[in-house]
Amino acid sequence: MLQPTGRNAATERTRAAGEVHLRVRDLTKRYGPFTALEDISLGVARGELVCFLGPSGCGKTTLLRAIAGLEMQDQGVIELAGRDVSRLPPAARDFGIVFQSYALFPNLTVADNVGYGLVNRRKARAEVRRRVGELLALVSLADQGAKYPVQLSGGQQQRVALARALATSPSLLLLDEPLSALDARVRVRLRDEIKALQRRLGITTVMVTHDQEEALAMADRIVVMNRGRIEQIGTPSEIYSRPASSFVADFVGTMNFLEGDLSGPDRVRMGSVELALAQPAMFAGGARVRIGFRPEEVRTRNLEASTPNRIEVTVRWLDYLGAFCRATLELQAEPNLTFLADFSTNAVRDLAIREEQTLTVALPPEALRLFPAASGSPG
Repeated sequence: MLQPTGRNAATERTRAAGEVHLRVRDLTKRYGPFTALEDISLGVARGELVCFLGPSGCGKTTLLRAIAGLEMQDQGVIELAGRDVSRLPPAARDFGIVFQSYALFPNLTVADNVGYGLVNRRKARAEVRRRVGELLALVSLADQGAKYPVQLSGGQQQRVALARALATSPSLLLLDEPLSALDARVRVRLRDEIKALQRRLGITTVMVTHDQEEALAMADRIVVMNRGRIEQIGTPSEIYSRPASSFVADFVGTMNFLEGDLSGPDRVRMGSVELALAQPAMFAGGARVRIGFRPEEVRTRNLEASTPNRIEVTVRWLDYLGAFCRATLELQAEPNLTFLADFSTNAVRDLAIREEQTLTVALPPEALRLFPAASGSPG
């Protein structure tokens, strides 16, 4: 499990006590005047799959490479199974790694690629053959050992790279965007296979990805990064349902943001529209805030006169997206304010929702999250 600094740090440390396999403390990495990583601290429990998630340039790959010893940090400590590996070369650290590009040897067969690390460690030929056979069976390539990488599909090549990374039985598996080069269908299938294999083996795994769906589907915990810092650490449910910052809310999933002012301890106003909050706001009265809520949290069925935060809207746009329709709604009381709502195709059919229709919807108080106002907001 993870040990963040700051928000919820004490809770996370309690969860992780006695279980941490990989620990990073106060890690900083600079390239000249540019700071790629700033004061990174976290812990990963034995057997956990953790995803480093964030946009390009946020520092997630640099952090993975520092853990592997492929980049040397300027300061900070990296411990693996209680051993300080901060200044050790990659070969002295107990990990296997899978790169985005697979990095297979084109002149070696599949079997020889998988067994490469074992041969380098001077294992007996019979032991290498047995272990390679086990691993190819593990990744469902038992009959592909005599082929060369060029004869395999992208998904098969990634399985070979995974088998090679596991060959020496490392205690830590590092995955650097391993699925990004694959097409969508193969990517979904292979991510499920990797997760099932990781659970079966119980190997501690750290994976870098910029794909939020991939992280939500695979990770036990997610580390959301931005500009070389950790924004939030949590389970997929925590990251999605309780984002710690507007950056996390906006980067993971789709989030509506509306500007407003606190009109009371548990109320917020957007022009002439006032909304109730489920809990007292942690901002001073009258403060300018951003109101965030997910499109799927907008209600349109079974609304009564007593339903909190009922508002009248106009459907300005309706996009059919298969399992649901995404509507752009405009507040009738505040025509300049629009937001997105996701309605099931059943709801669209049953309620005959159409463009330019007037509709009553509700924004449940428990669905509203407040964040500091965006820089430069008026008021």
